[in-house]
Amino acid sequence: MRFLVTGSAGFIGFHLARRLLDNGHEVTGIDGFTPYYDVSLKEHRHALLEARNGFTGHRVMLEDMAGLAEIWSSRPFDVVVHLAAQAGVRYSLENPRAYVDANIVGTFNVLEFARTRPLQHLLLASTSSVYGANTDVPFRETDRVVHPVSLYAATKLATEHMAHSYSHLWKMPVTAFRFFTVYGPWGRPDMALFKFTRGILAGQAIDVYNHGEMERDFTYIDDLVEAVCRLIDRPPPAPGAARAPDISGCDSLLSPVAPFRVINIGGGKPTSLVAFIEEIERAIGRPSHRNYMDLQPGDVVRTFASADALEALVGYRPSTPVSVGVKAFVDWYRDYYKV
Repeated sequence: MRFLVTGSAGFIGFHLARRLLDNGHEVTGIDGFTPYYDVSLKEHRHALLEARNGFTGHRVMLEDMAGLAEIWSSRPFDVVVHLAAQAGVRYSLENPRAYVDANIVGTFNVLEFARTRPLQHLLLASTSSVYGANTDVPFRETDRVVHPVSLYAATKLATEHMAHSYSHLWKMPVTAFRFFTVYGPWGRPDMALFKFTRGILAGQAIDVYNHGEMERDFTYIDDLVEAVCRLIDRPPPAPGAARAPDISGCDSLLSPVAPFRVINIGGGKPTSLVAFIEEIERAIGRPSHRNYMDLQPGDVVRTFASADALEALVGYRPSTPVSVGVKAFVDWYRDYYKV
């Protein structure tokens, strides 16, 4: 099949594109190479993809309608996986416009092009952050999500709603997946695992927010990619269409007016921040020096995915232990940075 993957130089986009190429698909990648974090890391990821047969890369911002039009007219796509976004909760306090431009305007542009040609499936990334101030756990896709506590979360929730409206109006099969704290080799330098590993190896104190009283449902990158690949083959049916018996239990996730579904991708096993740091210490072989700090604006204390719907839909749920995933990241980090 022919795939378009936005954000292909990003952490998740790189891993997904590589997996799709391994599976014999053609992949067209789009990335804007924004300087939110070290661009050389994005360059290295994309170089590995560009060395592969079947991959074509483009350096285009999603806000660039003319650039997107040229790519869209170059070849037909069977599936679009829209991962490109301005990520990060705390950065949304510093540069809120970047989130409106990339997440809302960029997604609007992707949707506008997607409606011009029939697609087998459009999949786009949302986030566990949309659950916001919700306190009932585990977070289920059927929960009301009306209290986002960061602009990042608000823009991602907006993209879900935009995609639903396009799915309804243009009969596009759309899946929005809510990621839960994805980590692993080639990860983002702004995320806790990267910062903690770098700080511990350098003998520097690490900032531990909310005095360590936090939990995250960490999802290893290989598990997430496996789930996404399985979801590609499960486009949501149109309202009233016949549904396979093995996924009838997921009817509550479907829109009553559109071929649209929201799905969590997380293992449903939250890990405390302190336990996560201890795994990093074990993988590195030295203790950390911790600078305990208050909870940051926009952060949530706990994320906890219900993976029941994912398992019912595709027969899979993330299961890589944090100890295994953290060691894999630390090994990659030491090799990549030669430390």
